[in-house]
Amino acid sequence: MADVRPFRAVRYARPTEDVTAPPYDVIDEPERAALAARDPHNAVRLTLEPDPRVAAARLRDWLAEGVLVRDETPAVWWLEQRFVGPDGVARVRSGIVASLRAEPYATGAVLPHERTHRGPIEGRLALLRATRTQLEPIFLLHEGVPPVERPAREPDLAVAGSKLWRLEGDGGVASFFADRQLLIADGHHRYETAVAFAQEDGADRILVVLVPTTDEGLAIFATHRVFSNRPDIDLPGDDHADVESALEALDREPAGSAVAVLVRRGGARLVRGAEGELDVELVDRLGHDGISYTPDRDEAVRRVADGMADVALVVRPLGVEEVFARARVGETLPQKATYFYPKLVSGLLLQPVDP
Repeated sequence: MADVRPFRAVRYARPTEDVTAPPYDVIDEPERAALAARDPHNAVRLTLEPDPRVAAARLRDWLAEGVLVRDETPAVWWLEQRFVGPDGVARVRSGIVASLRAEPYATGAVLPHERTHRGPIEGRLALLRATRTQLEPIFLLHEGVPPVERPAREPDLAVAGSKLWRLEGDGGVASFFADRQLLIADGHHRYETAVAFAQEDGADRILVVLVPTTDEGLAIFATHRVFSNRPDIDLPGDDHADVESALEALDREPAGSAVAVLVRRGGARLVRGAEGELDVELVDRLGHDGISYTPDRDEAVRRVADGMADVALVVRPLGVEEVFARARVGETLPQKATYFYPKLVSGLLLQPVDP
C-alpha cells in the first residue's frame, strides 16, 4: 500500500544542536525568537519564517554557501532517539527515515487518527510552494519488523539526542512497506499539506520517520485537559475526599471504558462516559472554550490548586492498538488525543520535493 523509497537528503554541513529545533507546531513566539538567536542558521528560520518567499530565498542561499549540502545518492536512514519520558523512564526509540508518497486517505495507505483544522494547512502549503522542500519529517507507525537494522558502527550524525546512520539504497524497505498501512502518529497537518501540494503540483514526496508499533521505546502519554473561566463544568460521578484517591481509582479502572478524574478546588470526582467511548472522547464533550493541555498530571492538578484554572480533567493514555483500530474503520479522535514523546527533531534531514 505505502510507497516508501530512499531519498537524497539535504543536511547541515556542520550539524550542531544550535541549528536544530522542535517541530514548528509546538513552538511559541518566545521560543522561536530564542531558537533563532542561538544560531543564524537555526531551522526555525525556515520552518517558522513568516514570509514563505524569504524562507525560500534563505534556503537557496544556505545551499549556495555550503551551509546545507545535498547527498549525491539516495539512501534511507536509521534513527535512534534516547530520552527520558514524562514518567521518568529512560527509553530508546528507533525508526527509519525515508521518503513516502503522499496520497489521499481514501487510498488506505496512510491513516489519520486525529481531526485537523484548515488554517495550519494553508500556512504550511504556502511555505511548501515557495521552498519546494519538506523541511521537517512527520512521524508514522507501522506493524511488522522492517528488513534493516542499525549498523554496527559510529553514527553518521549525532546531535540533539538523535543518532542517524545512513543506509545506502533501500535495503528492501520499498518491498516491505508495499503492503503495509501506515498510521500518522504526529504530523497530520503536514501530511494533508503534502497531499494538497501533490494534487496541484504533481510532486508527491514527503519526509517521514517510520516506527514499528512493537518498538520498545514507543510510548503514548496522556494529554490532560485544563479549563480556565469555565465554572460551568460539572459532571456527575464518584466523589473522593482528595485528588490522590481519585487518581488511584482511575488507575484501577479496566481498559475499554471511558473514565476521567474531574479535579476542582476542594475535591475530585471519578466520572464515566458512555459505552464505547474513550477517555478523550468523554472529556471532548466539554468543548474547547478556555481549554489548555498538559502531559504532566501533577501540573494539571497544580493549576487548579493554585487558582490558575477552574477545573482539570485527568485521563489515561491510549494504547497503540486502540488508535490503530479506530483509524482502520475511518474514525478520528479529538485533537490532543495522543501524546507521542519525544517529538522528532527538525534540522537533521530535509527532503526536496524535486529529484
